[in-house]
Amino acid sequence: MSIRRISSVCHVGHLAIGGSNPIRIQSMATVDTNDTEGCVAQAKRIIDAGGELVRFTTQGVREAENMKNISARLKADGYAQPLVADVHFTAHTADVAARYCEKVRINPGNYVDPGRTFKHLEYTDEEYAEELKKIEEKLVPFINICKERHTAVRIGVNHGSLSDRIMSRYGDTPEGIVESCMEFLRIFRRERFDDVVISIKASNTVVMVQTVRLLVRTMDAEDMHYPLHLGVTEAGEGEDGRIKSAVGIGALLTEGIGDTIRVSLSEEPEFEIPVARKIVDSIEECTRLRAQAEASIKDDTITLEVDAPDWETLQLKAAMAVGALLIDRKATKLQLKVNSLHPSPSTLHQLEDAILQAARIKFTKTEYISCPGCGRTLYNLQETIARIKAATSHLVGLKIGIMGCIVNGPGEMADADYGYVGAGRGKISLYRRKECVEKNIPEAEAVDRLLELIANDKKQEK
Repeated sequence: MSIRRISSVCHVGHLAIGGSNPIRIQSMATVDTNDTEGCVAQAKRIIDAGGELVRFTTQGVREAENMKNISARLKADGYAQPLVADVHFTAHTADVAARYCEKVRINPGNYVDPGRTFKHLEYTDEEYAEELKKIEEKLVPFINICKERHTAVRIGVNHGSLSDRIMSRYGDTPEGIVESCMEFLRIFRRERFDDVVISIKASNTVVMVQTVRLLVRTMDAEDMHYPLHLGVTEAGEGEDGRIKSAVGIGALLTEGIGDTIRVSLSEEPEFEIPVARKIVDSIEECTRLRAQAEASIKDDTITLEVDAPDWETLQLKAAMAVGALLIDRKATKLQLKVNSLHPSPSTLHQLEDAILQAARIKFTKTEYISCPGCGRTLYNLQETIARIKAATSHLVGLKIGIMGCIVNGPGEMADADYGYVGAGRGKISLYRRKECVEKNIPEAEAVDRLLELIANDKKQEK
């Protein structure tokens, strides 16, 4: 059985995260945060499914102020679970949200630094120090509001939205991701504010696991022990989203790392909760299975015997048990043995391949990097994903990013071949790798234009 990493406790309203408390499960609303009725209804569905925190995007002051109305309505109806405001780009929005929510998530990649443009910037040490002062000038007033209001904070770093400043000095590396977090965390500690949770997310499970491990080592070296939130961002939907999440989250949970999780699926948010619950409930068993799987390695092959009462649980357990072993390349082949459920050999082989693809070892089908959507998403994400998948699922090894908005879009799609990104209401931009090749296409035309772009590129390759 894994020994859980000892963390400090973060108090989020009445909920305690970290320490010896249970691993908390959460999700994020996908409706417009200005739609009070829609937000309340969706939050209730998340909570009724077992969600312990509900996050809402607050991209502006108007959305942040409406959190007061959403919170009041939920509490009046007997729903006391903490609400979290998700802030990008404008520090002032975080100041407002901190007055109305139990917790505020800020993204170091764009909280003060301008949006990512992939430009290389040169700084002297003195100039770099001045940039850090700008962060402190914005952050300290926010911290003071949080102290006054007893509002917790999540420092949430996304691989896809690292600033050009961090990228220019550290490159696209785990070290850069961790330093983006530590710059903020050191200010919080200096200001003696400890109700903090940390998250580092990526759509690439290898990057996510390696970076969280490095963060833990870095915090330990500086005598920091804040609780950690885990998730594989833009994991996708269906089987692929579940397996990718279980590989990344499970790799860390079976090492005792993690205090709260979110399974990010491009589905209705309440559907994430039962999957997250199964992952949390499987930690002890999967820790034992991981040890057995490691002992089984022979001729570069993991042999795992795993059983479960239903197919989804089996998928999750298998992915959790071998995730870290595959990410660490202790083996690159997988053989599953299942005594229950009696899957056909082809079904079992497809699961083996899906786990290997989630661990970035072997690509046997199209890879979709799709976000779960939020109040910033201004098109029907689920319908769009279905259309794109139906037209491209035969393109083995191709990576396609389908993103609701620009926040993490180009960054998380940096290793994707093509990207479909929401650019505004009814408008879509298309990317070839990091390059935006078509801007502000009407949504009605965008999927067909993406397919044309892919087809034309294929013709030129021939």
